[in-house]
Amino acid sequence: MINIRSIGRVLFLSLALCLLVAPAGSADEVKKPAKKSKSAKAQQKETLPAAQMILEPKAIDILKAASSRLAAARTLSFTAVATHENMSRLGYPLLNTVKGEVVVQRPDKMRVITPGDGRAFEFYYDGKKIMAYAPVENLVAVADAPPTIEGMLAEAHRLAAISFPFADMLADDPFKKLEPRLKVAFYVGQSQVVGGTTTDIVAIGNDAAFAQLWIGTDDHLPRMIRVMYHDDPAALRFQVEYSNWVLDREFPPGTFASAKAESAPRIPFDRPDLERMPAQDTKTGKGKTGKSK
Repeated sequence: MINIRSIGRVLFLSLALCLLVAPAGSADEVKKPAKKSKSAKAQQKETLPAAQMILEPKAIDILKAASSRLAAARTLSFTAVATHENMSRLGYPLLNTVKGEVVVQRPDKMRVITPGDGRAFEFYYDGKKIMAYAPVENLVAVADAPPTIEGMLAEAHRLAAISFPFADMLADDPFKKLEPRLKVAFYVGQSQVVGGTTTDIVAIGNDAAFAQLWIGTDDHLPRMIRVMYHDDPAALRFQVEYSNWVLDREFPPGTFASAKAESAPRIPFDRPDLERMPAQDTKTGKGKTGKSK
């Protein structure tokens, strides 16, 4: 669960500052330099107890129950709404929201329909190949893929930096994948608001991120996860809300394919996160498309 960028929510305590007015005294007392008051930050450090990096059994039990429920399901369908902050030119964060309608059939099939916000996108995996389809442009990229969902997700990222905010939920054993890197886990309480049901709230963290999870008390299904990353100087938040869970439902033939995508003009997969470099001439060391600078 802490992975695809992984996990966050810190509980903040506020301090009340009081203005202390010294009583009037003698002239000599007034001339004495006043002692510098401690900063609010220093006072906070003295007031707050040192945080303990512990793995609370109750929190671990909730995480294991959620992991077991997801891993046991042969098929899954759900809605994932991912919200992440991006810094604006004014220095304040703006929210970007993406919705995905997800259908999964273990061990080797997945479909994700993303209607927006942003560019519409469809993704199909049938156990043999992946198709990334842009319905507005009517263009598709197709490639061979490994025979498992986890292997396919790694290949999609390698080919085109495609990643899904819910990918950790699709692991064969989500908790087993999380456990080796887990540094802290504790139980926060319950919510009656998130997901329209009663959820247990758990906070977890590792060397990369800190997160808060809302997990259904009765059905053990995730309803929301909120993440902050330690290496982000702006402390931007990333959040995924889960809804419309359906487990172990039979899907009709053709669920994990699209005739329209199959017939669309094909383009190669490309990685937008890598800078393009011109091919090198092995004799001159210059780029084949122009002079080297």
